[in-house]
Amino acid sequence: MRILLFGILPGSFHSENEFNSTDDLDFRHHNYKEMRQVSLSRRAQCPNITRIYNIGKSSNGLKMYAMEISDNPGEHETGEPEFRYTAGLHGNEVLGRELLLLLMQFLCREYKVENPRVRRLVDGVRIHLVPSLNPDAYELGSEMGNWALGHWTEEGYDIFENFPDLNSILWGAEDRGWVPRIVPNHHIPIPENFFNGSLAVETRAIISWMERNPFVLGANLQGGEKLVAYPFDMQRPQLSVSTPDDAMFRWLAMSYAHSHLTMTETYRGSCHGDDVTGGQGITNRAAWKPAVGMNDFSYLHTNCFELSIFLGCDKFPHESELPLEWENNREALLSFIEQVNRGIKGVVKDVEGNPLPNATVSVEGIQHDIRTAAGGDYWRLLNPGEYKVTAKADNYTPQTRLCLVGYEILDVWEMLGCSGFFYWSQKEPNRSDTNVLLCRRCVASPTGSSDVPKISQNPLLLFRLICRPGI
Repeated sequence: MRILLFGILPGSFHSENEFNSTDDLDFRHHNYKEMRQVSLSRRAQCPNITRIYNIGKSSNGLKMYAMEISDNPGEHETGEPEFRYTAGLHGNEVLGRELLLLLMQFLCREYKVENPRVRRLVDGVRIHLVPSLNPDAYELGSEMGNWALGHWTEEGYDIFENFPDLNSILWGAEDRGWVPRIVPNHHIPIPENFFNGSLAVETRAIISWMERNPFVLGANLQGGEKLVAYPFDMQRPQLSVSTPDDAMFRWLAMSYAHSHLTMTETYRGSCHGDDVTGGQGITNRAAWKPAVGMNDFSYLHTNCFELSIFLGCDKFPHESELPLEWENNREALLSFIEQVNRGIKGVVKDVEGNPLPNATVSVEGIQHDIRTAAGGDYWRLLNPGEYKVTAKADNYTPQTRLCLVGYEILDVWEMLGCSGFFYWSQKEPNRSDTNVLLCRRCVASPTGSSDVPKISQNPLLLFRLICRPGI
């Protein structure tokens, strides 16, 4: 018998949730210039943890600004996961834009007053916030001419549905028995003719941004419904619409929906008829409103797990409603970022200590692999449970370990693949400027000899992760 553990839903109340008053937050709608000014103000207020950059330009030449919040802005730190929130895919769905501007202000303020939870987030995660992926359309949508005005780009594209269809490539290869021998189950290449077709300049910029950064987890904030939709987004004819990571995606969706103050309420009714979530606040997008979408592309082309968060029925709420919407979403926004540390992470190196980029990390029973980043580091989102994890790289012997993932925040592991020995070292959680070796090094020969030293238990570790060599 196999018991699948989904974990424990994060509570809405934390001992570290004593935040300051919201009186100094800017609760109003911001046009393009005002949005940029909010970012510049936060940059001036918190220069040590913020960076403003743009991921590209819209068809009208407006910059698509991003705010990075990190203890080392502008730098990817080995072992530190990268997270993204985006909003404004549809310019007439504006609540996400304002929530991300509020989140910028909130994180800056709480970091300065040394809120421990916010400090841990900013010091341990590289956070990217993009309030407007479709800035041209917002300027139209803000005129509030009709319900749909501003939904599309200036050139008439729905950005969310403007990504390449990698699902059909994967599923066609699966039907022919080509996966993973001929076609990989991850990082599926974009077809060469895609960039010659109907492609928004905004979509091109977003794809390039996704490929440049080793994102682990992300969400796009939308409107017109109140629920969280998880992949697959595209319907597979007569077959399951679930991803290989369905349990993980359900957990991620629930972590937001159940931390939101009203998303799981049923007595208010849904936006457009029957509640498709069964009172849980989450749904599979393909079973609800199938589309060739951004989330499937992110999952199949990169390491990033992405979901769509629909924030409410009203796409353009009145300014007077923004304080309440911030209170409804604040805990959920924070809790979802924290999920980037679910599972296992580590570094794959050779015996000389050189990082191995583009190595494959696979989990037995989950037909979806990930790749290591440029520094050899990787992050694999997993629910609590027991997993066989294998690291593979060209010209190196694959290595497999059995890992037990517990319920709390994870530790850092190093996987050093080589033709002779395989080293797996356990290190201290990232709580200072260095990682301190806590446990004896676990050394196993390729044949899996039985005289391998056991990893000792240490009270400083924040979760339970056991390495068993010789599998």
